[in-house]
Amino acid sequence: MSNLAVILVIQLFCLFVTTNFSLGTGGDTISANQTLSGFSTIVSAGGVFVLGFFSPGLTENFYVGIWYQVDPSRSVIWIANREKPVSYQSQLRLSHGNLVLFNEAEAPIWSTNVKSTNSSVQVVLKDDGNLALIDISNPSNNLWQSFDYPFHTFVPGYKIGYNKITKTHQVLTSWKNSTDPSPGLYSLQLDETDNSYILLWNRSIRYWTSGPWIGHKFSSVSSRIQDMYNLRFESNENETYVSYSVKNITMIHRSFLDVSGQVKIFDWHSASKKWNLLGSLPIQQCEVYAFCGAYSLCNEKSSPFCRCSTGFKPKFQSEWDLKEYSNGCIRNTELHCRNDSDDNVGGDEFLEIAYITLPKNNQSLREGTIQDCASTCSRMCSCIAYAHNRSGCSFWTEDLLNLNELTVNDSNSKSLFIRLAASEFQDHKNKASEFWKSKKFYVILGLVAAAMLISSIACSVYYQRRKKRTKNQGNEMKIQTVPLYDTEKQIANFIRSGQFREDEREGIDVPFVVLESILVATDNFSDTNKLGQGGFGPVYKGKFQGGQEIAIKRLSSASGQGLEEFKNEVMLIAKLQHRNLVRLLGYCVEAEEKLLLYEYMPNKSLDTFIFDGTLCVLLNWQLRFDIILGIAKGLLYLHHDSRLRIIHRDLKTSNVLLDVEMNPKISDFGLARIFGGKQTEATTGRVVGTYFGVMLLEIVSGKRNTSFHKSGQALNLLGYAWKLWKDNKALDLMDATLSESCNVNEFMRCVNVGLLCIQEDPSDRPTMPNVLFMLGNETASLSNPKQPAFVAWKSHSSSASSSKPLSVNELTATLGQGR
Repeated sequence: MSNLAVILVIQLFCLFVTTNFSLGTGGDTISANQTLSGFSTIVSAGGVFVLGFFSPGLTENFYVGIWYQVDPSRSVIWIANREKPVSYQSQLRLSHGNLVLFNEAEAPIWSTNVKSTNSSVQVVLKDDGNLALIDISNPSNNLWQSFDYPFHTFVPGYKIGYNKITKTHQVLTSWKNSTDPSPGLYSLQLDETDNSYILLWNRSIRYWTSGPWIGHKFSSVSSRIQDMYNLRFESNENETYVSYSVKNITMIHRSFLDVSGQVKIFDWHSASKKWNLLGSLPIQQCEVYAFCGAYSLCNEKSSPFCRCSTGFKPKFQSEWDLKEYSNGCIRNTELHCRNDSDDNVGGDEFLEIAYITLPKNNQSLREGTIQDCASTCSRMCSCIAYAHNRSGCSFWTEDLLNLNELTVNDSNSKSLFIRLAASEFQDHKNKASEFWKSKKFYVILGLVAAAMLISSIACSVYYQRRKKRTKNQGNEMKIQTVPLYDTEKQIANFIRSGQFREDEREGIDVPFVVLESILVATDNFSDTNKLGQGGFGPVYKGKFQGGQEIAIKRLSSASGQGLEEFKNEVMLIAKLQHRNLVRLLGYCVEAEEKLLLYEYMPNKSLDTFIFDGTLCVLLNWQLRFDIILGIAKGLLYLHHDSRLRIIHRDLKTSNVLLDVEMNPKISDFGLARIFGGKQTEATTGRVVGTYFGVMLLEIVSGKRNTSFHKSGQALNLLGYAWKLWKDNKALDLMDATLSESCNVNEFMRCVNVGLLCIQEDPSDRPTMPNVLFMLGNETASLSNPKQPAFVAWKSHSSSASSSKPLSVNELTATLGQGR
């Protein structure tokens, strides 16, 4: 009988054994003179987990692993010898105080490797899946445990974290492929800088984050998934980690890092005796970095997800092997780079692949046209692709990874020009030529022509009706309702005037709205539709066709500094998507008008409530605390989680809007600035707005910092809050309307965090991830604040006047920092 046949018989028998009964060595332990081999297993005391030998797929490789007893497929949660497979004739036993795996030649393959002279030890498999080497005389002392050496699976009770003493991470690592459990390309670990989980490709490139821990959950993971578990965050002098338990104690659960690069979350379906997929992180497969491998395109809407770029073929000749990932593609024809001719330098040509994401590993050249890019890449034998944008040329000399296909309308889509051998390029052109000559082409051409004819007739009818309606209006103002739509022609005059440069125009990602439709929606900017007056002009309520209500900010012609802010907001805020940021829906630059269209907030701004003696009673403590957390989450997104790093620089209660459910949304990004890479601050000549801490103290006290004056003490709100804190009377800062609804512990944390956020030394101020953690975690340890950076008001009796300028929030700092 062949080895493969023997293996098959053994595996079938093992399946039978697992499904029906276990051949044990004596319950849940391995003691001295006991051996685990072949079909024998041990089972935890409660019958939850099994330890034994298993073989993935029809291979001759065997491993020692742990799996749920109810699972006949043996989906292991832990493996001892993941990098060193053995044969089915190997043995697991105690030797010299350690658990050791010996191969059939009696050579040690794996060991717990405990440096102990105590030979009185025992191995116990516990009901949480932990395999522990214990001292028999002291069973509570684990000399070694499998929980300290995670594999690719996360089960209740596991700790995945960071050891502060050894400065090492506990890492989950995917299998190499579906039948090889040795370490693969994908890994998950805790980022100790902001207490988030991150997924890495090749231990280096981060492609997903859970978002930081914010007191009871992770900020960027679906609540639907997190609400099923009791998550626990622990940080002490030795380690930082997250563990979890299942709320439904009867639920069997596991999460594992799949070879696909996604974390797959499962529970056990007892009726079907199968694992039920609850979710994947990241949600989209194509978000996994380099999932399809080199020179291949990933498309979430196709099946399979991966296909080779034109001019390439799968490494496995027949078809894409869905069981193997990261295989990638190889060239159909090798390149023939030559530098001996100026007419056809390199002897190769470039094929455009449009509507994709560009690879990361590029080299940039700041200047040049698209023709310059092609010429430069041609002269470089190592150059395999190039791209062109307004910043210049980008070149690639290494394998092209992470090419994702996007839609035509996706603002992130780019074009990449891949180098092909001239013969390969000609084959591509020939195939295209054959298509144009085929009957299929003429059918398509006929359909397109018919569609164009119908569109022309419809446009003609519309134009005639519009002309007739305009004529009937006589000399009245000619206005009409026109839907939102994208166009470049509408801003041509604005660009030519020098107010928008060409490169700035390319960054606009929101629709252009014609002025006439805005005039109709606002009743020609009537006073009855005016919502308020901002620093750069009035804001109106507009009602569009279909009943859609929109807030419209109109740049005042009298505002000398509004144009820069207008351009900044159009090009910046449209790229941001977060539930605590107001959405920009469109813009208009026609005639002398410059208009911004936002989602309408029926409850106006936060200052409308907290500083109004009547309306403030509507904001009980829970609402105020939720508003504080919402603002902090919005800032966290701006500083850390968005694809841009953004400092708002004008954060104040009047720039926080409230929707119909009183959810806060940060608005007014005119003064915001983008920072690149790890840059967190920049000096500026423009006035910087309020610190988060100032606004936090205003919300809990109901007092404005700019107008607060404690009679006889010559203090502003910050000075008053600091004095109360020093005198252990911080509760006196509380808005009187909160006396019945206030949670005292949450209030004190808010005052503490507020004072920490306005520390004079930026290094003493907490980062936004830490702010959220401190606010949302009752057990978080908060440091005591020092005297904050505030300016005391001059007393009324003082005749002296300071020549030192104050900022809008009475703070003199002009340093914008993304903490």
